[in-house]
Amino acid sequence: MQQKRIISVVSLFVLTLLLAVYIYPQGWNRLATSWHLFKIPAKQFSLGLDISGGTLLTYNADLKNIAPKDYSSAMAGLKDVLEQRVNYMGVKEPRIEANHSGNHWQLIVELAGVKDINKAIKMIGETPYLEFREARTKAETQKILDEQKAEQQKDKPNKTILSLDPYFKPTNLTGRYLQRAMVNFDPTTSLPVVDLQFNNEGAKIFAALTKRNINKPLAIYLDNHPISTPVVREEIDSGKAQISGKFTLKEAKQLTQRLNEGALPVPIKLVSQQSVGAILGQESIQKIVKAAWWGLLAIIVFMIVIYRLPGLLASLSLIIYVILSLSIFKALPVTLTLAGITGFILSVGTAVDANILIFEYSKEEINKEKPLLISLRDGFQRSWPAIRDSNISTIISAVILYYFSSSMIKGFALTLAIGVGVSLITALYITRLFLDTLITEHTPIKLFMAKKKS
Repeated sequence: MQQKRIISVVSLFVLTLLLAVYIYPQGWNRLATSWHLFKIPAKQFSLGLDISGGTLLTYNADLKNIAPKDYSSAMAGLKDVLEQRVNYMGVKEPRIEANHSGNHWQLIVELAGVKDINKAIKMIGETPYLEFREARTKAETQKILDEQKAEQQKDKPNKTILSLDPYFKPTNLTGRYLQRAMVNFDPTTSLPVVDLQFNNEGAKIFAALTKRNINKPLAIYLDNHPISTPVVREEIDSGKAQISGKFTLKEAKQLTQRLNEGALPVPIKLVSQQSVGAILGQESIQKIVKAAWWGLLAIIVFMIVIYRLPGLLASLSLIIYVILSLSIFKALPVTLTLAGITGFILSVGTAVDANILIFEYSKEEINKEKPLLISLRDGFQRSWPAIRDSNISTIISAVILYYFSSSMIKGFALTLAIGVGVSLITALYITRLFLDTLITEHTPIKLFMAKKKS
């Protein structure tokens, strides 16, 4: 049993060393240069807009073709599409929020690390808006044409009326329901076509749309321009559609790529653009890191002075906790903002608190003149309910904050939840492993934390 514990401890230290190299590969790479060893690619932490700076874009959403009851879901779909689009272009962890005042909706896009505004606008603006439109009745068409003709004769014509499509009217089938697009070839003409596959909800909408438009044209519009107007011959319940517009193979592939990258469920218009400077510069970040290490050192000194050998082992466990947490933040990656760093620092206190509870309960058992190993075992058992309840309640609070708050608070909630979860592992498994490995029944009480009562 003792041999297995020693192997576990050694394996734990090796793993911790590897994670430390993963967090800070620059140190290893300097040694690798001197000793002619292999180098590790340096992956940076994902930093938020308030730390790294970046680009802030504001878009107005055009919801005139969306029912008011569907505004929220449409904006949620728009947000998802833009996140997919921006992530695909290499900008990690964008912050995209939908805000509204009455029926006026805006989309706020924060792109950390992107200093080139034109590049950011291009990434968003190239996303196509795909929609299907059904034919208007002759009466509707003539009415719109007459209204547009009348407006054209006015000094200040109504642009809304002039922008109406007199021949086709919008439907609720848009790129929001697109599952995937792929290039194919028409067996008759051998020309490239683009096949569309809708999701389950889109397939139902498409089936109803084709059913009521049999022997009528159903136009496919991309960015408000008709690219194909096929005639519906029968109801299509497979959820599949096809775009044919005498494409070249290059054009078909480009269109497919753009559609797969994300078709906007609603049109958007850029109304504001801004370069955001970092609130914290590189010098400030270095100061934060320095302060964090000094704080950790103070905690370690406190634990060793108060709890002696167990305090030293708990300090080792705390260092492993910090390295493990930072590795998770870097691997996911978690975007580190000021709020997120605050959540992590708070979780460090939670990790220390668990060890203090364990040691204080163990101390009480020792003062009852119980053997040392039994006192440790009872200390862990007695402290577990308090540690469990406090940590689970904190995680529940963090989850609620994450799902029902703004993006700034989400960063705090995420780092706090991860930190608290990891602290449970380090306090209840790693610290106990160290104690079980190094402390035996012959260990002097004075090396622990209290003397026996006389």
